[in-house]
Amino acid sequence: MATLLTSLHNARIKNILKLNNRRQRDAQKRTIVEGIREIERALKCGIVPQEAYVCPELITTDEATAVWQQLQSLAEQGQVALFTITAELFAKAAYRGQSGGILLVIPYLDHSLVSLSLSETPLLLVIDGGEKPGNLGAILRTADAAGVDAVIVTSQTNGGTDIHNPNVVRASLGALFSLPVVEATSETLLSWLRQKQIQIAVLTPEGERPYTETNLQSSLALVMGSEAFGVGPEWLAAADIRLRIPMFGLVDSLNLSVATAVVVFEAIRQRTMAGE
Repeated sequence: MATLLTSLHNARIKNILKLNNRRQRDAQKRTIVEGIREIERALKCGIVPQEAYVCPELITTDEATAVWQQLQSLAEQGQVALFTITAELFAKAAYRGQSGGILLVIPYLDHSLVSLSLSETPLLLVIDGGEKPGNLGAILRTADAAGVDAVIVTSQTNGGTDIHNPNVVRASLGALFSLPVVEATSETLLSWLRQKQIQIAVLTPEGERPYTETNLQSSLALVMGSEAFGVGPEWLAAADIRLRIPMFGLVDSLNLSVATAVVVFEAIRQRTMAGE
């Protein structure tokens, strides 16, 4: 049975707003999912929300109705705290305005390097110092489409994007939930990659070889850096391969998500051709 909330000063609604701040998210180990497509995919991937907020006035599609029914079932089983709220209250709580009339509060994902299940010749994607949630979300969509083993985001002390940023969830269109996504320090990750005997391929404008002229079929961690600063010096020092994307125009860099997609799908092309 859903509980009706009507007050703009409700403590739960105020807390949803707090979760737009990384410090609050990290303290509570929770984040927000908005959008019917994103929520559908979260539920399909086995994410059980701690709280769900539904505005019946805004439920206007069959997809949203089906999600609401699923949440009602979870609430009846005691797995989720379900609330109905007014349109005015939902407009305050939702970052994206209406968002289809449903908003979830979910616990942080619990993937770790130790828990990763790797294929025989894994392809890992490492994002070092990514600054924009939209880029990281788009990269997760690429990783999901390409079938990479995992995406690993290096922990940043300079305010880099965290994987639980609600904008990452939105930009990924729910891909955050469909593949393993891990946060780790560069030091820990480098040690783990060496232990697993996974080659490190760093993309950098100073790379010795074009990515299309390099064998990307072995166990590989493809390391991508920020558009502004590139990868960290520890990754350049540790690289087994330094790749570059040939540039023929005036600009000297691509959008991070675009550059990632270009190289990831070249690796997939090579692996697919080798298997034929």
